[in-house]
Amino acid sequence: MLIGLNGATTMKNADLRADIEISAELGYDFIEIWKAKLYDYLKLKNIDELINSLVKNNMKAYAINSIENITFRNKEDLNYIKEELIRLCEIANKIKCNYIVVVPSPKPSGVSMEEVKQESISRLEELSKIVQGYDVGLAFEFIGTGNCSVKTLEDAWQIVKGAELENVGLVIDAFHFYTGGSSIQSIKNIPPDKIIIFHINDCEDLPVEKLEDKHRLLPGEGVIPLREIAGALKSIGYNGAVSIELFRPDYWKWDAKELAYQSKKRTEDILRGIF
Repeated sequence: MLIGLNGATTMKNADLRADIEISAELGYDFIEIWKAKLYDYLKLKNIDELINSLVKNNMKAYAINSIENITFRNKEDLNYIKEELIRLCEIANKIKCNYIVVVPSPKPSGVSMEEVKQESISRLEELSKIVQGYDVGLAFEFIGTGNCSVKTLEDAWQIVKGAELENVGLVIDAFHFYTGGSSIQSIKNIPPDKIIIFHINDCEDLPVEKLEDKHRLLPGEGVIPLREIAGALKSIGYNGAVSIELFRPDYWKWDAKELAYQSKKRTEDILRGIF
């Protein structure tokens, strides 16, 4: 099992350079690059400097997170998404980054779940053709909060399975798994090679309908059954990427290194004895 730091965890208290250096110092296996941090970095420095920073720190860039709202878009918006995907693929290819995370849109009024599935499959097919030439894959992430069109792992897997694309897999985010009402059994139905990233996090003990990203907590400090989820992943043979994604504004006031240290320690505590 590889443990990585997601740039959303240190959203306001570390830039991309600091994410790389802190992750290397603390023994993380990889970073999941937050897209806005990547763009900010490239406003000031060129791609060669990013490559050098990763190499110097012996740090792997595993994924770029994310392109959001990829479904139910008009032609102009879709063209923008495709242009951005090409840009990110070019960057990912140069820095040897494996995946780009993509996220479905809110569900339009009156649209059926079958229509959501067909729209999602169609969009993944289009985007899959773009990434083929860059040695990059797509990681499809369902969102358990709000009015996202794909809220559960069950539905996300039906979409990815239906698309039958070798370069498309799933993100399982513990927070969205919990808030969307996904089942442990749904994990056991998925081939391990179709799970690209496991986002680990915890959350406050609030009614599910009131939970937002700001309520995320360090692993082990909340109510999400993380060891049960991890055990289900182990049972299917998953031994891939675990990325710590917290999004909690209170944590952005911490020292970034201390936050990254506590995140890794708590994650290791959760996973100990399972992997």
